[in-house]
Amino acid sequence: MGNLLYLIAVVLVILWIIGFVFHGFGPNVGGLIHILLVIAVVAILLKVINRAA
Repeated sequence: MGNLLYLIAVVLVILWIIGFVFHGFGPNVGGLIHILLVIAVVAILLKVINRAA
Protein backbone atom coordinates (compact mmCIF):
# COMPACT_ATOMS: atom_id res chain seq x y z
CA MET A 1 0.00 0.00 0.00
CA GLY A 2 2.85 2.38 0.80
CA ASN A 3 4.50 1.78 -2.56
CA LEU A 4 1.23 2.57 -4.30
CA LEU A 5 0.92 5.90 -2.46
CA TYR A 6 4.50 6.75 -3.34
CA LEU A 7 3.89 5.90 -7.00
CA ILE A 8 0.74 8.02 -7.09
CA ALA A 9 2.60 10.90 -5.46
CA VAL A 10 5.41 10.74 -8.01
CA VAL A 11 2.96 10.61 -10.92
CA LEU A 12 1.01 13.59 -9.56
CA VAL A 13 4.18 15.63 -9.12
CA ILE A 14 5.27 14.82 -12.68
CA LEU A 15 1.84 15.79 -14.03
CA TRP A 16 1.96 19.02 -12.04
CA ILE A 17 5.38 19.89 -13.46
CA ILE A 18 4.19 19.16 -16.99
CA GLY A 19 1.10 21.31 -16.44
CA PHE A 20 3.16 24.10 -14.90
CA VAL A 21 5.69 24.15 -17.74
CA PHE A 22 3.38 23.66 -20.70
CA HIS A 23 0.10 25.04 -19.27
CA GLY A 24 -1.59 22.03 -20.83
CA PHE A 25 -4.28 21.63 -18.19
CA GLY A 26 -5.84 25.06 -18.71
CA PRO A 27 -6.38 27.88 -16.23
CA ASN A 28 -9.48 26.40 -14.60
CA VAL A 29 -7.73 23.27 -13.40
CA GLY A 30 -4.95 25.14 -11.58
CA GLY A 31 -6.63 24.79 -8.19
CA LEU A 32 -7.12 21.07 -8.65
CA ILE A 33 -3.50 20.60 -9.67
CA HIS A 34 -2.32 22.41 -6.54
CA ILE A 35 -4.57 20.29 -4.33
CA LEU A 36 -3.16 17.15 -5.96
CA LEU A 37 0.35 18.51 -5.42
CA VAL A 38 -0.31 18.98 -1.71
CA ILE A 39 -1.64 15.42 -1.48
CA ALA A 40 1.44 14.15 -3.30
CA VAL A 41 3.81 16.03 -0.97
CA VAL A 42 1.98 14.69 2.09
CA ALA A 43 2.24 11.14 0.72
CA ILE A 44 5.98 11.57 0.14
CA LEU A 45 6.47 12.98 3.63
CA LEU A 46 4.56 10.06 5.15
CA LYS A 47 6.76 7.66 3.21
CA VAL A 48 9.93 9.35 4.49
CA ILE A 49 8.66 9.47 8.08
CA ASN A 50 7.60 5.82 8.03
CA ARG A 51 10.94 4.76 6.57
CA ALA A 52 12.82 6.62 9.33
CA ALA A 53 10.75 5.06 12.13
